[in-house]
Amino acid sequence: MVSEGAIVTSAMVAVQFADIGGSTLIKAATNDGMSIYVFTFYSNLFALCFLLPSTLFYHRKRAPPPISSSIYCRLFLLSCLSTSVQILMNTGIRCSSPTLASAMVDLVPAFTFILALISRMENLNLKQHSSRAKIIGTMVSIAGALTVTLYKGIPLINDAFQNIRMGASGMYLTGSSQWILGAFLLTVASFCLSVLYIVQTWILRDYPEEVMVTTICCSLVIILSAIVAFITEGNSKAWTLKPDKELVSICYSAIFLVSMRSVVSAWALRKKGPIYVAMFNPLGMIIALVTGVIFLGDNLYLGSMIGAAIIAIGFYAVMWAQAQEEQKASQNNIPTSSLAPLLSDLFYNKCNCYCFTK
Repeated sequence: MVSEGAIVTSAMVAVQFADIGGSTLIKAATNDGMSIYVFTFYSNLFALCFLLPSTLFYHRKRAPPPISSSIYCRLFLLSCLSTSVQILMNTGIRCSSPTLASAMVDLVPAFTFILALISRMENLNLKQHSSRAKIIGTMVSIAGALTVTLYKGIPLINDAFQNIRMGASGMYLTGSSQWILGAFLLTVASFCLSVLYIVQTWILRDYPEEVMVTTICCSLVIILSAIVAFITEGNSKAWTLKPDKELVSICYSAIFLVSMRSVVSAWALRKKGPIYVAMFNPLGMIIALVTGVIFLGDNLYLGSMIGAAIIAIGFYAVMWAQAQEEQKASQNNIPTSSLAPLLSDLFYNKCNCYCFTK
């Protein structure tokens, strides 16, 4: 029988494949003039058409538990973060490339690890091998991502198409202001994504209903993205959907990214925690490299192979640490969800005062 851990791992790997496909489609559509703000609105609107009936079907025999005012406030913050991540990430991809986006998102594990320690969602005991393995694995994965990004090396596979080259000269070290802006936006988006993981985990520990949380968040994102689009997009023609790359990218994002990825990620956050979910982001770079070589005829360089191997070592170290903690918890009859404490009482008090949490 397949274990729960294997199912969660397989689901998160599938999420990374979906991310790479979505980034490529978004880049192609924005190159044809699609508005990022309108795209964000329509993708969430179409996603709600998928999520709403799914939620009703899921809860057809069991009504969801009531939502407290505190949870609603956290959901609003979650929606603000989700809107920011989508707009920043898609704008960054438009200014740069999906490859750079895959590289910059590798910063998410480091951001998430630091935030998890600050919020006390992750315990750090340097006397335990699992804690040291998590720290080392996170740092190694980041080093691998930087290796893939900055070191090219000799080509291992000749060009199939001379005009399409991942990591070609000038891709990362260009002086273009657009490229620099894209890198900055992707960095900010990665930090916001890390905050989103922390807040979403906080919500799901008090309200473990992934489908309901995703549906409510999607509804709020529609409102927020519509406000942003009306303010920033002055061209009324931008709201007209074209039956080309634009419609395909919106439908793909609605089904696979906003809907399925959000539910799967929320489920994995509740099961394994934010560090576990964040550690899958470096795999996106490996997937981007492999799919580029197979489907786009991109070069495969020595630096890419070395970086991919380093990422795999770091990833395995964190997975081993997670397995050790779960094994120890099961031996002591401790629920997995209580391996790390909830946010501190001070953080809860701030939420009640400001009523602005995720």
